[in-house]
Amino acid sequence: MNASASLESLPESLQAAFQELPNLHITETSPRRLKINLQADALPAFLELLKGRAGYIHLSAISCVDWDESNEFELVYHLWSYQVKTLVSAHILIPKKPGRYVSVHDIHTPAAFFERDIHEMFGLYFEGAPDQEPFILTEWYGPPPMLKSFDTEAYANDTWNWQDYQPKWLQEIEANGGGLVGQKEK
Repeated sequence: MNASASLESLPESLQAAFQELPNLHITETSPRRLKINLQADALPAFLELLKGRAGYIHLSAISCVDWDESNEFELVYHLWSYQVKTLVSAHILIPKKPGRYVSVHDIHTPAAFFERDIHEMFGLYFEGAPDQEPFILTEWYGPPPMLKSFDTEAYANDTWNWQDYQPKWLQEIEANGGGLVGQKEK
């Protein structure tokens, strides 16, 4: 364990859980908030340990960050303990290629929804996840839209036939001196 702040103020159950896993980099970002950097392969054991021994039963979210420069995804697992009353954010890095990670829905059931969303928006596949089908982008045929490499304007221009918006009713209003153009000068 490598701590950047004194963690003696934490409950013993949390200190004991942190002692069991090597290579944890712990930062107390503010009172009741801990940032934990760990290796991706250690995350499932870390989640089980926190849930079983430290009371972190609430997975409130999984966030994904596309680090285009380093060609990695950062997954952040946000966990809350009603006993300890502290938010733990566990950070791991996943290579974009092959863009796969293990599902943790068997440890925290809500993870299935968050993993589905991340798969849809970033293209990261979660092995063992119960459902990786599109949820929001059911009619989407482009690349994952939350990737930093995704060019929204180019995709829109390539996908849709754009034209100036000139409905007949607006043309009539403008012909009479109103609308968006304003009064014609004489």
